[in-house]
Amino acid sequence: MSETLQEIASESLQRPPALLTGEWALFLDIDGTLLEHAEHPDAVSVSGELRSLLQGLDDKLDGALAFITGRSVAAADQLFQPLKLRAAGLYGLEHRLLPDDEVEVAGEPADIAALADEIQAELGRGAYIERKGRVLAIHTRAAPHLLPRATQLVEQALATLPKGYRVVPGNAGVELLPLEAAKGAAIRRFMDIAPFTGRCPVFLGDDTSDENGFEAVNDAGGLSIRVKPPAHTTAHYGLAGVAETLAWLKSQL
Repeated sequence: MSETLQEIASESLQRPPALLTGEWALFLDIDGTLLEHAEHPDAVSVSGELRSLLQGLDDKLDGALAFITGRSVAAADQLFQPLKLRAAGLYGLEHRLLPDDEVEVAGEPADIAALADEIQAELGRGAYIERKGRVLAIHTRAAPHLLPRATQLVEQALATLPKGYRVVPGNAGVELLPLEAAKGAAIRRFMDIAPFTGRCPVFLGDDTSDENGFEAVNDAGGLSIRVKPPAHTTAHYGLAGVAETLAWLKSQL
């Protein structure tokens, strides 16, 4: 999307209102929402200011804050260390319902491992193949011309894999996910337990994979907020980018 069209899309949604009380539950995507995208997922870094902001929000909400991310929980922990928050990783295949809970790591099936090897061999170094257990992500931010072929390879693989997978296109890549890997389901799971129960859910995300989460929050009467919204989104509110998102979050303290 061109910058002009992106600006038009961003302006088509209202900025979310201020959340004047602490009776809400906050769910946050990471990449593209709290952090600018990089060519490689490991190339991002977290500032002390962002850690302090998240800690302040977690304190204000009495712990009703969780990451809802495509990263593994371990990867999120490494990125934000020493801060450790509740989290759903790999689109909900992994959960840590309490900050000190153990996480059951999602292993990589042999057929997904073989597919990852095949795609890497064909696309070469221009694409980064991120192996996340049962989730396979192909990042093409460094080589956008590879995205159509990467998408084709993943879609073709659906015919040879066991049933129960789906393809999710992204802003600069494509992912292969089990059907049960859904951010909406992860949000609903948190909303069923303390300290989330009875609060108004608020979810911020920036990509196609976040749309399922927006739908779940809309169904619950919460606030769905898409960062850099495209022309079509199920989110009810929009924020122009990461900087505006962080400023909005800071204003809630």
